[in-house]
Amino acid sequence: MKYLPELFAANARWAEEMRAVDPGFFAGLAALQNPGYLWIGCSDSRVPANQITGLKPGEIFVHRNVANVVVHTDLNCLSVMQYAIEVLKVQHIIVCGHYGCGGVRAALEGPSLGLIDNWLRHIQDARDRHLDFITALPDDATRWQALCELNVIEQVRNVARTTLVGDAWQRGQSLILHGWIYGLKDGRLQDLQTSLKSSAELDTVIAEAVATVRSRYVTR
Repeated sequence: MKYLPELFAANARWAEEMRAVDPGFFAGLAALQNPGYLWIGCSDSRVPANQITGLKPGEIFVHRNVANVVVHTDLNCLSVMQYAIEVLKVQHIIVCGHYGCGGVRAALEGPSLGLIDNWLRHIQDARDRHLDFITALPDDATRWQALCELNVIEQVRNVARTTLVGDAWQRGQSLILHGWIYGLKDGRLQDLQTSLKSSAELDTVIAEAVATVRSRYVTR
Protein backbone atom coordinates (compact mmCIF):
# COMPACT_ATOMS: atom_id res chain seq x y z
CA MET A 1 0.00 0.00 0.00
CA LYS A 2 1.74 3.17 -1.20
CA TYR A 3 -0.29 5.75 0.70
CA LEU A 4 -2.11 5.70 4.05
CA PRO A 5 -1.52 2.03 4.87
CA GLU A 6 -2.59 2.66 8.47
CA LEU A 7 -6.12 3.48 7.33
CA PHE A 8 -6.41 0.30 5.28
CA ALA A 9 -5.10 -1.70 8.23
CA ALA A 10 -7.65 -0.07 10.53
CA ASN A 11 -10.39 -0.82 8.00
CA ALA A 12 -9.42 -4.49 7.88
CA ARG A 13 -9.50 -4.71 11.69
CA TRP A 14 -12.91 -3.02 11.81
CA ALA A 15 -14.38 -5.30 9.14
CA GLU A 16 -13.16 -8.38 10.98
CA GLU A 17 -14.55 -7.10 14.28
CA MET A 18 -17.95 -6.49 12.69
CA ARG A 19 -17.99 -9.97 11.17
CA ALA A 20 -17.07 -11.48 14.54
CA VAL A 21 -20.02 -9.78 16.21
CA ASP A 22 -22.46 -10.40 13.35
CA PRO A 23 -21.34 -12.74 10.52
CA GLY A 24 -24.20 -11.60 8.28
CA PHE A 25 -23.75 -7.86 8.87
CA PHE A 26 -22.20 -6.89 5.53
CA ALA A 27 -24.45 -9.18 3.53
CA GLY A 28 -27.44 -7.44 5.08
CA LEU A 29 -26.04 -3.99 4.31
CA ALA A 30 -25.31 -4.91 0.71
CA ALA A 31 -28.84 -6.19 0.21
CA LEU A 32 -30.80 -3.31 1.72
CA GLN A 33 -30.46 0.24 2.99
CA ASN A 34 -33.25 0.98 5.44
CA PRO A 35 -32.41 3.96 7.67
CA GLY A 36 -35.07 5.60 9.78
CA TYR A 37 -33.33 8.97 9.96
CA LEU A 38 -31.87 11.66 7.73
CA TRP A 39 -29.12 13.64 9.44
CA ILE A 40 -28.27 17.11 8.11
CA GLY A 41 -25.13 18.10 9.95
CA CYS A 42 -21.93 20.07 9.82
CA SER A 43 -18.89 18.89 7.88
CA ASP A 44 -16.79 19.30 11.03
CA SER A 45 -14.77 16.10 11.55
CA ARG A 46 -15.56 16.15 15.28
CA VAL A 47 -19.29 15.58 14.74
CA PRO A 48 -19.75 12.08 13.22
CA ALA A 49 -23.44 11.23 13.07
CA ASN A 50 -23.23 7.47 13.63
CA GLN A 51 -20.85 7.58 16.55
CA ILE A 52 -22.56 10.29 18.59
CA THR A 53 -25.99 8.71 18.16
CA GLY A 54 -24.78 5.16 18.74
CA LEU A 55 -26.19 4.00 15.39
CA LYS A 56 -24.68 1.38 13.11
CA PRO A 57 -23.91 1.77 9.39
CA GLY A 58 -27.17 1.60 7.48
CA GLU A 59 -29.25 3.13 10.27
CA ILE A 60 -28.83 6.82 9.46
CA PHE A 61 -28.66 8.61 6.08
CA VAL A 62 -26.29 11.58 6.20
CA HIS A 63 -25.82 14.92 4.46
CA ARG A 64 -23.15 17.29 5.76
CA ASN A 65 -21.98 20.77 4.78
CA VAL A 66 -20.34 23.77 6.40
CA ALA A 67 -22.51 24.82 9.36
CA ASN A 68 -25.44 22.47 8.57
CA VAL A 69 -27.15 24.92 6.23
CA VAL A 70 -30.25 24.09 4.17
CA VAL A 71 -30.57 26.31 1.09
CA HIS A 72 -33.48 26.00 -1.30
CA THR A 73 -31.17 26.22 -4.31
CA ASP A 74 -28.69 23.61 -3.06
CA LEU A 75 -29.39 20.68 -5.38
CA ASN A 76 -27.00 18.44 -3.46
CA CYS A 77 -28.90 18.80 -0.20
CA LEU A 78 -32.29 18.70 -1.89
CA SER A 79 -31.39 15.54 -3.81
CA VAL A 80 -30.35 13.84 -0.57
CA MET A 81 -33.60 14.93 1.03
CA GLN A 82 -35.67 13.70 -1.91
CA TYR A 83 -34.04 10.27 -1.86
CA ALA A 84 -34.39 10.02 1.91
CA ILE A 85 -38.06 11.05 1.91
CA GLU A 86 -39.37 9.44 -1.26
CA VAL A 87 -37.24 6.30 -1.60
CA LEU A 88 -35.90 5.45 1.84
CA LYS A 89 -39.07 6.70 3.56
CA VAL A 90 -37.21 8.05 6.58
CA GLN A 91 -39.49 9.07 9.43
CA HIS A 92 -37.23 11.69 10.98
CA ILE A 93 -35.07 14.51 9.61
CA ILE A 94 -32.58 15.83 12.14
CA VAL A 95 -30.74 19.11 11.63
CA CYS A 96 -27.79 18.98 14.00
CA GLY A 97 -25.40 21.84 14.63
CA HIS A 98 -22.66 22.04 17.21
CA TYR A 99 -21.16 24.51 19.61
CA GLY A 100 -17.81 25.86 18.50
CA CYS A 101 -18.83 25.80 14.82
CA GLY A 102 -16.22 27.61 12.73
CA GLY A 103 -18.70 28.47 10.00
CA VAL A 104 -21.04 30.13 12.47
CA ARG A 105 -18.16 32.05 14.01
CA ALA A 106 -17.01 33.30 10.60
CA ALA A 107 -20.56 34.38 9.77
CA LEU A 108 -20.83 36.17 13.10
CA GLU A 109 -17.54 38.03 12.85
CA GLY A 110 -17.80 38.72 9.12
CA PRO A 111 -14.19 38.56 7.84
CA SER A 112 -13.76 38.20 4.09
CA LEU A 113 -12.69 34.61 3.41
CA GLY A 114 -13.27 34.35 -0.32
CA LEU A 115 -15.61 31.89 -1.99
CA ILE A 116 -17.12 30.64 1.27
CA ASP A 117 -18.46 34.13 2.01
CA ASN A 118 -21.34 33.31 -0.34
CA TRP A 119 -22.24 30.24 1.74
CA LEU A 120 -21.83 32.04 5.05
CA ARG A 121 -24.28 34.68 3.86
CA HIS A 122 -27.06 32.20 4.63
CA ILE A 123 -25.96 32.02 8.26
CA GLN A 124 -25.65 35.78 8.37
CA ASP A 125 -29.28 35.96 7.27
CA ALA A 126 -30.12 33.91 10.37
CA ARG A 127 -27.94 36.23 12.44
CA ASP A 128 -29.65 39.32 11.06
CA ARG A 129 -33.10 37.87 11.77
CA HIS A 130 -32.15 37.91 15.47
CA LEU A 131 -29.71 40.82 15.43
CA ASP A 132 -31.28 42.72 18.32
CA PHE A 133 -30.91 39.69 20.58
CA ILE A 134 -27.41 38.76 19.36
CA THR A 135 -25.95 42.24 19.78
CA ALA A 136 -27.41 42.57 23.29
CA LEU A 137 -25.48 39.53 24.55
CA PRO A 138 -22.53 40.35 26.81
CA ASP A 139 -19.55 38.94 24.88
CA ASP A 140 -18.41 37.28 21.68
CA ALA A 141 -18.33 33.77 23.15
CA THR A 142 -21.96 34.01 24.24
CA ARG A 143 -23.02 35.47 20.88
CA TRP A 144 -21.25 32.62 19.09
CA GLN A 145 -22.93 29.99 21.24
CA ALA A 146 -26.38 31.52 20.83
CA LEU A 147 -26.01 31.84 17.06
CA CYS A 148 -25.03 28.17 16.81
CA GLU A 149 -28.41 27.36 18.37
CA LEU A 150 -30.40 29.88 16.36
CA ASN A 151 -28.81 28.73 13.12
CA VAL A 152 -30.10 25.20 13.75
CA ILE A 153 -33.60 26.52 14.39
CA GLU A 154 -33.54 28.59 11.20
CA GLN A 155 -32.34 25.61 9.18
CA VAL A 156 -35.20 23.48 10.53
CA ARG A 157 -37.49 26.23 9.28
CA ASN A 158 -35.82 25.98 5.87
CA VAL A 159 -36.25 22.21 5.79
CA ALA A 160 -39.94 22.54 6.63
CA ARG A 161 -40.44 25.05 3.82
CA THR A 162 -39.01 22.85 1.08
CA THR A 163 -41.50 21.44 -1.40
CA LEU A 164 -40.14 17.98 -0.59
CA VAL A 165 -41.25 18.11 3.02
CA GLY A 166 -44.44 20.01 2.26
CA ASP A 167 -45.47 17.46 -0.35
CA ALA A 168 -44.67 14.56 1.99
CA TRP A 169 -46.88 16.03 4.70
CA GLN A 170 -49.65 16.79 2.22
CA ARG A 171 -49.81 13.17 1.09
CA GLY A 172 -49.92 12.01 4.71
CA GLN A 173 -46.40 10.63 4.97
CA SER A 174 -45.13 10.29 8.54
CA LEU A 175 -42.19 12.68 8.79
CA ILE A 176 -40.99 14.57 11.87
CA LEU A 177 -38.37 17.33 11.79
CA HIS A 178 -35.97 17.96 14.67
CA GLY A 179 -33.31 20.50 15.59
CA TRP A 180 -30.44 19.38 17.82
CA ILE A 181 -27.09 20.77 18.88
CA TYR A 182 -23.99 18.85 19.93
CA GLY A 183 -21.49 19.82 22.59
CA LEU A 184 -17.86 19.22 21.65
CA LYS A 185 -16.81 19.59 25.30
CA ASP A 186 -19.07 16.89 26.72
CA GLY A 187 -20.21 14.83 23.72
CA ARG A 188 -23.87 15.38 24.54
CA LEU A 189 -26.77 16.19 22.24
CA GLN A 190 -29.33 18.81 23.19
CA ASP A 191 -32.85 19.05 21.77
CA LEU A 192 -33.66 22.61 20.71
CA GLN A 193 -37.41 21.90 20.85
CA THR A 194 -38.11 22.32 17.15
CA SER A 195 -39.81 18.98 16.52
CA LEU A 196 -42.76 19.31 14.14
CA LYS A 197 -44.77 17.01 11.90
CA SER A 198 -46.92 19.35 9.80
CA SER A 199 -46.81 22.70 8.06
CA ALA A 200 -49.53 23.97 10.39
CA GLU A 201 -47.15 23.67 13.35
CA LEU A 202 -44.23 25.46 11.73
CA ASP A 203 -44.64 29.08 12.81
CA THR A 204 -45.66 28.23 16.37
CA VAL A 205 -42.91 25.67 16.96
CA ILE A 206 -40.17 27.88 15.53
CA ALA A 207 -41.35 30.93 17.49
CA GLU A 208 -41.41 28.93 20.72
CA ALA A 209 -37.95 27.48 20.07
CA VAL A 210 -36.51 30.93 19.46
CA ALA A 211 -38.23 32.27 22.58
CA THR A 212 -36.72 29.43 24.61
CA VAL A 213 -33.21 30.27 23.40
CA ARG A 214 -33.71 33.95 24.14
CA SER A 215 -35.07 33.34 27.63
CA ARG A 216 -32.24 30.97 28.50
CA TYR A 217 -29.63 33.63 27.75
CA VAL A 218 -31.56 36.51 29.30
CA THR A 219 -31.91 34.66 32.61
CA ARG A 220 -28.20 33.80 32.91
